[in-house]
Amino acid sequence: MLKIIVIMALIYSLIALFVLLRKAMMYGKKSLYAKESGSRMKGILYAFGRGMMPWEKESVRIHFITCIAGMTYHAGIFGALVYLALLLTSITIPNDAKILFQVIFIAGGACGIGLFLKRIFLKTMRAITCPDDYASNIIVDIFIIVSLLHSLKSEILPVLYSIAVVMFLYIPSGKIRHCFFFFATRTLFGMFFGRRNVFPQNDARFGA
Repeated sequence: MLKIIVIMALIYSLIALFVLLRKAMMYGKKSLYAKESGSRMKGILYAFGRGMMPWEKESVRIHFITCIAGMTYHAGIFGALVYLALLLTSITIPNDAKILFQVIFIAGGACGIGLFLKRIFLKTMRAITCPDDYASNIIVDIFIIVSLLHSLKSEILPVLYSIAVVMFLYIPSGKIRHCFFFFATRTLFGMFFGRRNVFPQNDARFGA
């Protein structure tokens, strides 16, 4: 029964996210009068490829450790979602794969807790942090930690399913939804600047 509730919560979350995306797109599209001088597809490929690399982002170069922690944290989240999907579909997880999941959970969970503490103790971060930032961080951290605990003790499956329900119900109304909007905004970003021939960048064009 709890498995069905998790699936229903996931379906609700996906529907709500698509509705939010639809509402965002209904604000209209700005007319583009300049002649197209580049490739939209190349811009999209750049946005999801080279444009995601640390050396392409000034803020990442300045805060490299935080970037690595964030990437590890997101890997832990993705790993926990894959782990949950395997449980929901009753696919047996081999011991070797389970060990890999555990490594990902430990690394991701540790980075998640570290980033949470950074929000609390770093004055500049605390100044721009709202309650939703804390709530989202806590919910996802618990999800990763409980996934780790379940990989060690399968009897706590109801606890994992329960936190998954809470997370899926919270996603559409909290900052966790950025994981969904990321793909839409990155696509639009690549299309616009690809059309303008800004991306992909040509080093020779900029005199490099």
